[in-house]
Amino acid sequence: MKEHYQILIVGGGNAGISVASQLLIKNKKLSIGIIEPSDNHYYQPAWTLVAAGVFDIKKTVRKEADLIPRGAELIKDSVTTFNPENNSLSCKSGQKLTYDYLIVAPGIQLDWDKIKGLKENLGKNGVCSNYLFDQAPYTWQILKNLKAGKVIFTNPNTPIKCGGAPQKIMYLAADHLRKKGLLKDSEVHFYSGGGIIFGVKKYADVLNKVIARYGIKTHFGHNLIEIDGDKKIAYFETKDSSGETVLVNQEYDMIHVTPPQSAPDFIKNSPLAVKDNPLGWVDLNMNTLQHNVFPNIFGCGDAGSTPNAKTGAAIRKQAPVLVQNLLRLIEGKTLDEKYTGYGSCPLITGYGKLVLAEFNYANEPMETFPFDQGKERYSMWLLKTKVLPWLYWNKILKGTA
Repeated sequence: MKEHYQILIVGGGNAGISVASQLLIKNKKLSIGIIEPSDNHYYQPAWTLVAAGVFDIKKTVRKEADLIPRGAELIKDSVTTFNPENNSLSCKSGQKLTYDYLIVAPGIQLDWDKIKGLKENLGKNGVCSNYLFDQAPYTWQILKNLKAGKVIFTNPNTPIKCGGAPQKIMYLAADHLRKKGLLKDSEVHFYSGGGIIFGVKKYADVLNKVIARYGIKTHFGHNLIEIDGDKKIAYFETKDSSGETVLVNQEYDMIHVTPPQSAPDFIKNSPLAVKDNPLGWVDLNMNTLQHNVFPNIFGCGDAGSTPNAKTGAAIRKQAPVLVQNLLRLIEGKTLDEKYTGYGSCPLITGYGKLVLAEFNYANEPMETFPFDQGKERYSMWLLKTKVLPWLYWNKILKGTA
């Protein structure tokens, strides 16, 4: 294995592989290494569908090594420390690698430990989460056997990957209960550490109607801090009318938890992170995706500091901007490509219903199709369940979409 690469990529997820593929399409002679410890690669957006009983979990996983583009080298390792002043980094194996240019795309870290009792109860006592490959099927197991009861869905007070995911499974669960005739005798609760249902008013207006349709009770400014699995009680921190922090509890029969999230610790504790930011995002220019301190470093995907929605759709728009700007930097030219903050969230609102939200940094709609996307549509459900999974494996990762 080589010790030096012209371009070194940290992370072999959507962002890392997409960028590598696009770079090699433009210049096959580039020397590219991709550092990734995982054996498997997952199509995570389908896990909500798995949890709703309409998608096969086996179709969401492939071997990582099979997805590395021809011309790039997979380095099966994980990064421990960065030394950007010397264009080098160290890996868990003890290997030290150097580079001319670095692309940081490690994905986001799920901070399960920040909720007391969560890890111990995950996968039992009615506690589920679609944020893990081996847990999404348990959500469906609970849901299909659920009788009328109290059903809770949580959303943390940190940015998360796929910001609509905590809601999507909630709407599917409510629709499932409705179809079984159990919704009228159930309570569906949405506890969110945030302050609103969605950041773009056009789509928020639609979602509020969906919430009213299912009779969902919303609780904003409530952050999950503990689960007592034996007693089936969830504890939330919130503020009272005087601004004091108080603890409230909620009994449940089923609770779907979205964990707090942050940049991986090896990023958070490195010179690449935004200074004094507790979540540790990679310090990037929001338009060029170049690092704000080290000009030969770029970033892409969920670990970046860019204030966009952390979605695969954002990566699809970031990747070509990064590629073009990096190639221009190599050629000694100015960085002229700009990322506008595009993000997309296919908001499933029930079985066969979906609102395709697309927007930019300013939370202004940036819609693709020649019709009003602020409506629930079966056609967009087909896009989510049929078209996008195929597009991911066959086009996006290969750098052609």
